[in-house]
Amino acid sequence: MDFKVSLLGLVVGFLVGLTGTGGGALLTPLLILLGWAPPVVAVGTDLVWGAITRATGAFIHWRQGTVDFTIVKLLALGSIPGAVAGLALLAHLRSSGSENSDRLVLRMLGVALVGVALSMFVRCFWGAGGSNGQVEKLRYRPWLTAVIGAIVGFLVSLTSVGSGSLIIACLVVLYRETPLRRIVGSDIVHALVLVGVAAVGHIGMGSINRPLLGALLVGSVPGVVLGSRMTALVPEKALRPLLGTTLLLLGYKLL
Repeated sequence: MDFKVSLLGLVVGFLVGLTGTGGGALLTPLLILLGWAPPVVAVGTDLVWGAITRATGAFIHWRQGTVDFTIVKLLALGSIPGAVAGLALLAHLRSSGSENSDRLVLRMLGVALVGVALSMFVRCFWGAGGSNGQVEKLRYRPWLTAVIGAIVGFLVSLTSVGSGSLIIACLVVLYRETPLRRIVGSDIVHALVLVGVAAVGHIGMGSINRPLLGALLVGSVPGVVLGSRMTALVPEKALRPLLGTTLLLLGYKLL
């Protein structure tokens, strides 16, 4: 199983580095549907995997100058409290029985995946600005950005989904004047912070499969390096419909 897990990590890591999406949205449901982990353990393992994987991608995007740290800070103002609230709810449900928490995770994961898929289809038609790669003077939207961060932070703690896909979909609408590669870089740096907080909570609850995590990392670290370096070369518009369709089918399968 290790080879198959590492191959899965390679593919998902590449997508994360290239588009900023596809981490929890693909990995968590696949771990569940393939029978490699129960729902809560799949979420916890994916969050720790995501924190380590995104650290690599965040460093590369920082070196490339494709990060807007003001957007990152505004998102984190909402997402960190949201993540803590989600962890508190999950801990309460686990104390009352694992079936309750697993059932909630499965339902919310299915809904989140459908939402992410629809947001990706919207992005196919909406698009993003700043295609020339130059950053114009931005008008930041502090409260709206923080509220979006809080909602996504809550979802991420429960499902591991949204730290990349949902955030990017919102940023594309809020900051259309920002080049897509800068949105991706900002999202990956913020996701590192958010996923790190959620991962620490899951480690504390013991919902981590360490052998599974190790096998995923073997493939995902080189995958995210390759994907991050190819952001300027691969046409993301060709990937969005394919990834969106995959997520929609996975979400339907879990509902």
